[in-house]
Amino acid sequence: MSITAWFGIERAPFSSDDAQLLPQQEEILQTLRVHSQQGGLCLILGDPGTGKTVLRNAIKSQDPKRLIAPVISRTLHSYFNTLRILCQACEVETDRNDYHCERQLIDYAVRINREGKMLVPIVDDAHLLEVATLRKLRLLFEEFPKNHNLVLIGQTPLLTSLQLSVNADIKSRLTYSVIMPRLNPDQLRQFILDQLDRVRLGHNAFSDDALELIVRSSEGVLRRARNLCLGALVEAVATKTRTVDLKQVNAVLVQPHWRANHDVDHD
Repeated sequence: MSITAWFGIERAPFSSDDAQLLPQQEEILQTLRVHSQQGGLCLILGDPGTGKTVLRNAIKSQDPKRLIAPVISRTLHSYFNTLRILCQACEVETDRNDYHCERQLIDYAVRINREGKMLVPIVDDAHLLEVATLRKLRLLFEEFPKNHNLVLIGQTPLLTSLQLSVNADIKSRLTYSVIMPRLNPDQLRQFILDQLDRVRLGHNAFSDDALELIVRSSEGVLRRARNLCLGALVEAVATKTRTVDLKQVNAVLVQPHWRANHDVDHD
C-alpha cells in the first residue's frame, strides 16, 4: 500500500516537484529576477541537498510567459555538445557548425527581448563544467540583449576555481553570488511541518521524539530531511501504524547509506 492510500491523503508528501520555497530561497529568486532585467551572470552555490534543485525548478516555473529558463544539466560535455543542448532547450536548430548555432541563439535572444520577455539560461552542476566551455558561454552571452541572466548552479568548488587569476575575466563579470546555507534546527522542523500541512497530513503523523531525531540526523540538509521523512513514512506503512515514532526512523537510519563510514561493517 502506498503512503497516500495508507494515510488517506491525495498528494504524496515531501515531493521535490511540489516543494514550497523557503524564505531564503524566495529572496534569492526575487534577486535573480532583478538581475534578469539588466544582464546578469549569477552564481548559486551550496552543498548537495541544500535546496538548489528546488530553486532551479522555481525559476523555471515561476512566470513561464515572461521568464524563459532553458536548463543545461549535462555539464560534462564539450562546448560543441553544450551549445547544442542549449539550442535544443531553446528550440532552435542544432545542426551545422558552432557559429551557426551561436547565431541562432543570439537571434532567439533578440526575439525574446522584442517580446518583452526575460531569458534566464541555467547551467546546473556548473562545478563540473570545463572552464574553457564556461568562458565560451560567457562570451556568447555578451552578445545577448540586456534582458538575460546566465545562472550557474553548483557546489562551492566552482567559486574556488573562479578565484584563480586565470579566470578573472569570468569572476569580474559576476553580478550576484550566494551560498545556500544549511538550515538550523528550528527552520528544518518548520519545513517538515509545512510539508505535512501542504498535503493535509496532521502533525501527529510524526511523534515529537521522531521529529527531533529526524531534525538532528538531517544535519540541516533539506534533501536528507525529505528522504528520512519519506523513508520513515514507508516504514509506518510497512508496520501498519499511522504514527511515525523512533522505531520507524531508526529502521531507516540503520540502512548503510545513512550510517557513517566507520559504522559500516566490512567483510
